[in-house]
Amino acid sequence: MSDIVISMAKRCLQCKKPLCKVGCPVNTPFNDVVKLLLDGEIMKAGETLFHNNPLSIVCSLVCPHEKQCEGHCVLGKKGDPIKVGAVENYISDFYLNNRNVEPINLLGKKIAIVGSGPAGITIAIILASKGYNITIFEAHDKIGGVLRYGIPEFRLPKTVLDRLKDKLIESGIKIRPNTLIGPTITIDDLFRDGYKAVFIGTGVWNPNTLRMKGETLGHVHFAIDYLKSPEVYSLGKRVCVIGAGNVAMDVARTALRNGSREVTIMYRKGPGSTDAEPIEVEYAKLDGVKFNYYQAPLEILEQGVKYIQNRVIEIDHNGKDRVENIDGTEAVFECDSVIIAVGQSPRRNIVNNSKGIDINSRGLLLTDELGRTTREGVFASGDVVTGARTVVEAVRVSKIVAQAIEDYVEQ
Repeated sequence: MSDIVISMAKRCLQCKKPLCKVGCPVNTPFNDVVKLLLDGEIMKAGETLFHNNPLSIVCSLVCPHEKQCEGHCVLGKKGDPIKVGAVENYISDFYLNNRNVEPINLLGKKIAIVGSGPAGITIAIILASKGYNITIFEAHDKIGGVLRYGIPEFRLPKTVLDRLKDKLIESGIKIRPNTLIGPTITIDDLFRDGYKAVFIGTGVWNPNTLRMKGETLGHVHFAIDYLKSPEVYSLGKRVCVIGAGNVAMDVARTALRNGSREVTIMYRKGPGSTDAEPIEVEYAKLDGVKFNYYQAPLEILEQGVKYIQNRVIEIDHNGKDRVENIDGTEAVFECDSVIIAVGQSPRRNIVNNSKGIDINSRGLLLTDELGRTTREGVFASGDVVTGARTVVEAVRVSKIVAQAIEDYVEQ
């Protein structure tokens, strides 16, 4: 692996205006990092990455690099781009393993972080580095949020998150696992106990439904629930996944890795309209996932999914299909289990037990451009504000919100 990383690093042209940096949502200075690496300064390279993006070790594995840094590399115009993710992962992994974290002299000002997903971890690290007394409240038994419970092990090893947790604790951050904020401990309780600000980064954990007959049957499951602990499910040999986003691809690939013999994606439109990144679709195909396009589910039966065939009636300016049913084409796709992967929405544990925190029609928290909610002192970012997005996008916004929290606390 080190040989590949070195060869990739040596290919870097050290562009004066690096397009890879422009293509990265958090503007990772990859050219500077590569120079430090080749000069024998791998710890400085890692520090540069970490300071710019506290989740560089995660983003190096799960980012859609082909659309961002690697997709903008000038070498990719006539050949193969530098594998930025591989180089960043090598450096970040080395840095995380060898970084000595000393407890910071705390300022005594307490800030509560509700949720330990990408947004929560990012803000906790940034504010703790400035001396704030940080407590993370996590509803699950382990930190990570969607990183741990929504991304499969083969894409993001859980050991990475375990190492991050160790670094959080070493830096003086307190973690309260199995603590649900809302019904028992409220936002009011946090302010009562001296927290100067509260950040909400609770993600989106309520699965969207199809509102279709058969969804309560015993062989039907929701994608976000399945990904939390796939090993406890007995799906059988033949599985149908309804939906065609990145989560659907993760579910399908995970099912194959956990004993199912045949996994099929059922989608009501065509290949050009899928929400999944093209590379994720390709990986799914390589793993053996099958795709049944232009099939719209009508009902879930004990023996499988009843569907109707669709046809294209129009293709819009983005290349997306508009479809309609073809009368008389109903059929049943037989399978042992059905997994519904059509998105998620936030839970309302906090909103239903707090005053002054407004949401939109989708149940997402309303914030301004600095992450300030409609209640003073309460901030939010990540999926609970935007809906499901990439990890690096959560990091980008959370860096802005961390500064807004500091400004608020110090005013």
